[in-house]
Amino acid sequence: MKEIVMQNLLSPVVLFFVLGILAAMVKSDLKFPKGLSETLSIYLLIAIGIKGGIELSHYSITTVIKPIFGALFLGTVTPIVVLGVLRLIRMDLKNAIGLAATYGSVSIVTYGAGVSFLQKQGIAYEGFMNVLVVLMESPAIWVSLLLLKLIEKRKKQLVVLSELEITSRKSFITIDKDIIRESLFGKSVMLLMGSLMIGWVVGQDAASVAKPLFIDLYGSILILFLLNMGLIAGERLPEVRSHGWRLAFFGICMPLVFGTLGVFVGHYVGLSLGGTALMGVLAGSASYIAAPAALRSSVPEASPSIYLGLSLGITFPFNLIAGIPLYLAIAQFLQ
Repeated sequence: MKEIVMQNLLSPVVLFFVLGILAAMVKSDLKFPKGLSETLSIYLLIAIGIKGGIELSHYSITTVIKPIFGALFLGTVTPIVVLGVLRLIRMDLKNAIGLAATYGSVSIVTYGAGVSFLQKQGIAYEGFMNVLVVLMESPAIWVSLLLLKLIEKRKKQLVVLSELEITSRKSFITIDKDIIRESLFGKSVMLLMGSLMIGWVVGQDAASVAKPLFIDLYGSILILFLLNMGLIAGERLPEVRSHGWRLAFFGICMPLVFGTLGVFVGHYVGLSLGGTALMGVLAGSASYIAAPAALRSSVPEASPSIYLGLSLGITFPFNLIAGIPLYLAIAQFLQ
C-alpha cells in the first residue's frame, strides 16, 4: 500500500496538480486562458467517452446490466446519506442540498486520474466503466432536488402527508425543467454520451482515428488540465477554511465512506480488480461540473464557496493523492 501511494504522489499528474495549488497560494500570475481551460475539458470528455464506446462494443447487455444497477444504486443512496449527515450537524437546508448533489454526482477528472493510475500499475478494467460515469452524473442531482421539494412542502404543511409525495413530484417536474434539461443535455453528459455512442456504433474501426489524439495523448493533456485544476483548488482553499474544520473533515470522510461502499458494490456486481477500484473512485468523487451547473439555476441560495470549495479544495486533492490508491488496496483485499 505504501509503495502504491508513493508512486501516485510522485506521478507527473499529481505533482503538476500540486504545482498549481502552490502557484495559487503564492499568488503567482500563472493563469490558463478561459478558452484553453474549456478546450481541455471538452477533450477529456470526448476522450473518456469514445474510448468507453469502443470498449463497450465488445460487450453484451447481459454483461453490463448488473454494474449499471450498481451505479444507479450508488447515485441514489449517496445524496440521501449526505443530506442526513449534514442535517445532523445542523447545516442549513439549501447548502446541505448543494453538497448532497455535489457528492452524489461524480468527477470525470478524478475518474480519468484513476484510469491513468491503473494503467501505470498495469491493471486492466472493463471498458464499459466509462458508461457508468455518465449514468452516475444525473441521478444524484435529481434525488437531491426532489428531497428539497419534499422537505420544503413538509415544513410549510400545506397538504396532508398522503398528498405530499404526489404534489412534490408534480412541482419537481413543473419547476425544474432547466435541471432536467441540464442533467440530460448539459455539456458533460452530451459530450460523454455522444462520443460514447459514436465509439459504440463504429466499434473498433474508430480506434485508428481516435488513437493518435484521444488515446496516445490522453496522459499529457491530463497533466495540463490538472495544473489548471490545481490553480482553481488553491484559490478555493481559503473559502473552505472560512467555514470551519467540520466541513474540511466532511470533505475527507465522505470520499472514504462512499469510496469504500463503491468498492464493495463493484465487487458484489462482479467487476474485475480494476473495475472494482474504479467504482470506488466514482463513488468517492465529488462533482464540480454537472452538479454546480444545476445548482446555480435551481438552488441559487446554496453557496458555491461551500460545495465547490469542498469538492475542488479538499475532496479532489484527497482522492488524487490518497483516495485512488486506497480504493485499489481495498479492492485487492476483497479480491
